[in-house]
Formats: sequence, C-alpha cells, structure tokens
Amino acid sequence: MRFSIFQESRKGGRESNQDRTSYAYTRDALLMVVADGMGGHLHGEVASQIAAQLLTEAFQREAKPKLADPFGFLQKSITDAHFALGDYAKTRNLIESPRTTCVACVVQDSTAFWAHVGDSRLYHIREGRIQAQTRDHSRVQMLVDQGRVREEAVAAHPDRNKIFNCIGAGTLPQVELSKPALLREDDTLILCTDGWWGPLSGKLITAALLKNDLIKAIPELLDLAELRAGADSDNLSVVAMTWAEKHVRTLAGEVSTQTLVLNGVSTQLEDFSHADDSDLSDEEIERAIQEIRAAIRKHMPQKP
Repeated sequence: MRFSIFQESRKGGRESNQDRTSYAYTRDALLMVVADGMGGHLHGEVASQIAAQLLTEAFQREAKPKLADPFGFLQKSITDAHFALGDYAKTRNLIESPRTTCVACVVQDSTAFWAHVGDSRLYHIREGRIQAQTRDHSRVQMLVDQGRVREEAVAAHPDRNKIFNCIGAGTLPQVELSKPALLREDDTLILCTDGWWGPLSGKLITAALLKNDLIKAIPELLDLAELRAGADSDNLSVVAMTWAEKHVRTLAGEVSTQTLVLNGVSTQLEDFSHADDSDLSDEEIERAIQEIRAAIRKHMPQKP
C-alpha cells in the first residue's frame, strides 16, 4: 500500500485534551481511529484512551497482514471498548462509566470500511467533493433530518453537544457501519472530532485539499478551526489519509508499507504521555495507565 497520512490532536481552549487519535498499518491493511471523550476530571481522557488503544491493539493482533472481516472487526472492537469502560468504572467504583464517541476506519484491498458512534465524523473526499460523510448520532442531527435546522446552523446550535449514542453509556452502542468504499487515486479520508469539523464547512475543507496536499492542508485547517472557535475552542483532533496506491509521483509524507516485514505493524497512538493534560498529576496519569491496561486486558485473548 502507498498513502500519505497526517495525525494531530490539540486541546484548544480547554484545560485538558479528552481526544485521542491513532493509526496503525501492516503491509496490507491500515487502521485509523479518532475518539472524543466525555466526562469530568480524568474520565473523558480515560474513555477515549480505552477506545483508541483497544482498537489499535486488536488490529495489531488480528491483521496478519489483513483482517479477515473488517466490518466484523470494527463492530466487535468498539463493543469490547464499551465493556472495557464498564470494567474501568467498576474498578473505580464510579456511578456511571466514562463515555466517548468514536470513528474508526480500516483500509485494505484498496477499499475503505468505517464505523462510528456519536458525532466524531469521517469524510470521504474525491476531486474536491465530499463523496460520503458519516451521520452524527446527535439531537441536532435529528432536527436536521426533520428539516427543522439547516446543516449550516449545526455548529452554533445549543443542542449540538447532546449525543444519544456513545461508547460507555448504560445501553450498548449502536455501531453504524458504512458500505465498502473502493478508493481511487488521490481520494482522502478524514476522521475528526466535532472540535475540528464544527467551525469548518464542507466547502472550506474541500477547498483546502484542492489547494494543497494533505500534509499542508490539514494543519492549516486545524489552525483555522481553532481561530474560528475562539478562546472557548473545544479539543480538536484529526487523522487524515490520501490514497496513492498506483500514484506515479511521490506524495508529501508518503508511506509505503512494502518496507514492513510480513507480519510487522507500525503504530502511532496518542496517549497520556503525549496529550497535553496539564491538570493531571503524574500519580493520576500512572494510575490511569495501569487501570486502562487492566480493563483492556480482560477483552484481549490470552496467549497460549
């Protein structure tokens, strides 16, 4: 496989960053994940960390070097993350589990398979147009579907943050799966939290990608989203990939997976050591890492 990929997460105007991003690839498959945690002190960070880390570790284990069933993998891994959050809540004696939205995408055989829960989005962009876009699991999206709110007014609507489907709630998350999407040269996939897409229109996003390559366009869009949101900017995070399987020229930031050994995996996972969580003490971070590890371990097959 050949592709260009970019990942970044910023805390914006918030005290801590409750978003997590990740990508991992083998010779024949790529996984991208974005999660947006919800909750008070520490809990939002834990929720998104568990989702991103569990999916990434499951991919590392199962992609040998491809996944047998991409949609089955996404459905099961997201559901496992839900139960892992429940285990974490029991360990901490919490009244309710921490919660997170999540969008994840697998690319293999030149085809993209994605799934989402909540209002973290995926955009599939081709030749300056949005080919496909996930539908938010939110109160305001229901109003859009009913024709009571214009799409352009979503970002400023008072009910924008009312999510009715997430990982970690009292009921199982309803994992929405895409249809398989065959990728063409220069197609771009963008996975992002609402802090990124909220201040940006579809036209702004597509225009930026027409003007510049991924490695330049996405940081500029991060800057613009942060500027437009102002001092109260939410956390904003994105993982974006441009497909270049048979491209005659080399793209900026291009990755060729042929350099990997057959069952090798390359991984970039945001965690507590990289996220800007200035309100957490070293002791809180260390304890959270250990508890996250324990919660995830229960849902991973034991080595013989």
